[in-house]
Amino acid sequence: MKIQDLKTINERYEMFTSCSDATETGCEFVFSAKDNLTSYDFETCAGSRILEGYRPPFDATAISKMREAGGFLAGKTNMDEFGFGTFSANSGFGIPKNPYDLNRSCGGSSGGSACAAAVLEDHVSLGVSTGGSIVCPASFCGVYGIAPTYGRVSRYGLIDYGNSLDKVGVLSAKAEDLAKYLPIISGKDQRDPTSCVQPDFPKEFSKIKSVAVVNEAIEGISKDVKQNFDESVEKIRSMGIDVEFVSMPVLKYAMPAYYILATSEASTNLARYCGMRYGQQDGDLTLKFDDYFTSFRSQYFGDEAKRRILLGTFTRMVGYADRYYNKALRVRQSIISEYKKVFADHDAVMTPTMPFISPRFDEIQAMSSLDIYKADFLTIPPNITGMPHMSVPSGYSDGMPIGLMFTSDHWNEDYLLSMAMEWEKSFDMIKPEVKV
Repeated sequence: MKIQDLKTINERYEMFTSCSDATETGCEFVFSAKDNLTSYDFETCAGSRILEGYRPPFDATAISKMREAGGFLAGKTNMDEFGFGTFSANSGFGIPKNPYDLNRSCGGSSGGSACAAAVLEDHVSLGVSTGGSIVCPASFCGVYGIAPTYGRVSRYGLIDYGNSLDKVGVLSAKAEDLAKYLPIISGKDQRDPTSCVQPDFPKEFSKIKSVAVVNEAIEGISKDVKQNFDESVEKIRSMGIDVEFVSMPVLKYAMPAYYILATSEASTNLARYCGMRYGQQDGDLTLKFDDYFTSFRSQYFGDEAKRRILLGTFTRMVGYADRYYNKALRVRQSIISEYKKVFADHDAVMTPTMPFISPRFDEIQAMSSLDIYKADFLTIPPNITGMPHMSVPSGYSDGMPIGLMFTSDHWNEDYLLSMAMEWEKSFDMIKPEVKV
């Protein structure tokens, strides 16, 4: 069965809901999953032609837990190739479109998941975040999205982008779905050692009493996002939450550190796709090894994947590792320390999710790679530190959604979930008017 088709997902959803009783299917709810989470009944391509036709013999832990809880997997959702992108424009299987305006991006790299959550009724979708790949599309598509603490959800069955950065999370048009399904997919898994150090998920959620607004985060954002953010600050105060403006100048180093770490890990992970054991294997076997690998990878990898492989390979070269990779690791620790200082006095950090509303595709084509990378300057800091963060819809500009992001300390997802449900009570969501 082909993937990345919202119409196909909707047909399977209707098949499920047409049953007179959910017990006929053995399921109680419908969900979809990002294309880099393995499942035995769908292709898993991670948005790349190099994996087209791959049918895993097993489920990712997150998908397995959703099934065990009564979930019906309706399908896989489109994404940037291996998660490399901000606008889901780098997929090998077409570009998903924003349900609020088909000429605009639905964000990336979990763009298809956010789109499904926005369009399909009573639908929850699993996404994966490396540098903002859950909250970015959540903001652009006007839904709720949470990326938990690194290690909260097992990464077993995830086709990795960056091993030290990837996090499996949840997107939905309903805040209560985040609180319902994130605990379900969380927990220790012996197949992923990074998940085995986590504390138990709290049964009762703590409420946020104070938030810190980072001055540097509201510099360089568009006028409409700035106006909405100012209004959101006042709304937060009206909820009885203290708001304090703070300075975190070290955050300006998060972006270069992130792209060094992420691309270094990505180039290592993608080395396995050489046309022999993993991925497509239809190359010219009469070629020498190096020529065969080069021709195969040149044919099946997209431009952005090639760009990140080259950058990551360079930063790991002998003589450059200390100059780039190891220095980036030290920067990551400095950013974590800075966040910890803020969390000593505040329950969460609040910023806009994205610096602008979803751009049109012609605007994206006019952007340089560096301009696209810079678009993630708000979402990269919590990702590089492995801290839980969440985007909630906070308003609209020209009919397009705007998102508000909250970040809490490690393992404090309960603060974010309680905030989402409290926010939802007073926010009037405008659903997109599209036909699937």
